[in-house]
Amino acid sequence: MPRSTDDEAGRRHPRLPRRIGTWPAVGLAVTVLAAANQALHRWTGPWSLVTAVLVSGLLLGVLRWAGGTLADAGLARDTWARGARWALALTGLVAVVYLAGALLPATRGLFEDRRYEAMDGGEVMLRAFVLVPVGTVLVEEIAFRGVLYGLVLRVRGVVGATAVSSGLFGLWHVLPSLHLATAKPAVNSVVGDSGLGVVLAVLGAVLFTAAAGVLFCELRRRSGSLLAPMGLHWAVNALGYLVGYLLR
Repeated sequence: MPRSTDDEAGRRHPRLPRRIGTWPAVGLAVTVLAAANQALHRWTGPWSLVTAVLVSGLLLGVLRWAGGTLADAGLARDTWARGARWALALTGLVAVVYLAGALLPATRGLFEDRRYEAMDGGEVMLRAFVLVPVGTVLVEEIAFRGVLYGLVLRVRGVVGATAVSSGLFGLWHVLPSLHLATAKPAVNSVVGDSGLGVVLAVLGAVLFTAAAGVLFCELRRRSGSLLAPMGLHWAVNALGYLVGYLLR
């Protein structure tokens, strides 16, 4: 007896996995990020770059599984040009602010960082133009202003998406800020070297990055593109490395 049309269609087009809901997708994304945070904190060099790229792809896969698209992540093709213009303008603004800060004696000390003492020019350039854009900006923007923001936006609107994205972005920086009090003289002069000082430095970093996350989310909303917060994020981190190294 000939096989039915349904059987033939099933062989040609295997059943796709059923879509998951928004909040299960958010939970899965947070789980992925918790593991990635540990890995990226411990691994350096090529492994950190590979991890960042894989995590970014995995998170976009979670968004797709939940029925989302690149537009939900702020990466629709028709937004690239506008986002790039925003990114260039924001990079120029950060460069002007950093130049002024470096020239003024009152703010020059904010760029001091003991970690620069062990770096040469090649390592600083590697950090600014490879590790920061791939190992930091790519994964963090896709995670927080792309996938998480896009998922929560569908069910809780702009305010809810901004709150969830920014709060988690602040918590993401707990591990990287554990040695902030000893690395940055400006921070050490305020909180000291004690255990309480470390806690205060971490808390300050979490609050500061959460506030920065609100700004990044607003840039994503106003520009309609993830490239805008990507540009600002890169400029703040990478140009900070370059200016701090030159002033060491």
